Amino acid sequence: MSARRAPDADPARSLALLWGSHSRPGRSGLTVRAIVEAAIGIADAEGLDAVSMRQVAERLGAGTMSLYTHVPGKAELTDLMVDTAYGRLYDDVDAPAAQPGGWRGGMEFVAARNWDLYRRHPWMLQVPGGRPALGPNASLKYEAELRPLDGVGLSDVEMDSVLALVLTHVEGTARLRANMTRAQQDSGMSESEWWTVNAPLLDKVMDASRFPVASRVGEAAGREHQGSADPAHALAFGLARILDGVAALIAGR
Repeated sequence: MSARRAPDADPARSLALLWGSHSRPGRSGLTVRAIVEAAIGIADAEGLDAVSMRQVAERLGAGTMSLYTHVPGKAELTDLMVDTAYGRLYDDVDAPAAQPGGWRGGMEFVAARNWDLYRRHPWMLQVPGGRPALGPNASLKYEAELRPLDGVGLSDVEMDSVLALVLTHVEGTARLRANMTRAQQDSGMSESEWWTVNAPLLDKVMDASRFPVASRVGEAAGREHQGSADPAHALAFGLARILDGVAALIAGR
């Protein structure tokens, strides 16, 4: 299960918040939902580090202390943000299982939706790893993403492991994409521009007699991707190999 809990959050307090009402206003008129949406807006624009109770309060035109009557702190707020983002992944819990192509089509759909999730909310890659935040939307996500694998010949533990393998692959390639995007923003150069400038320099310093395989493969990959890497290619190639392996496992039964 891929949902993660922010460090220093009180598990019981987070669970109560995650499963409680988000639309009931307090005396200030604020709701948990409004607070979470404001925090997500900040994180989408500026990253997770920019989210603070003070910044959220300013965005809502409220006093900082009024937020604490709804959300105890940033750790719990982060849990709520992640769970809210998960709630927008699928219109229906059966959406992955309803895809054409059987279990494989379902897993490809799951990968595509999570890939898009990280594109829309790159701050989710900044949430520290840890134990799951078992909110309602995270639980529904887990249910939806397991359903394509149900009844195809895998054990329950294998179903969980296949899903984890797919999701960690998506997260890894999404992290690569986010890092490359950040590098492009910092340098002011697109990946193809960077490659045009640096490829001749690499040819000069990378001695083919010392690194025969690395220089040959690196040059071929660089030409193909017009850059140091292509996250979308890495996603598709790796996912296909993962699902090929799962297919072989199922066929072996």
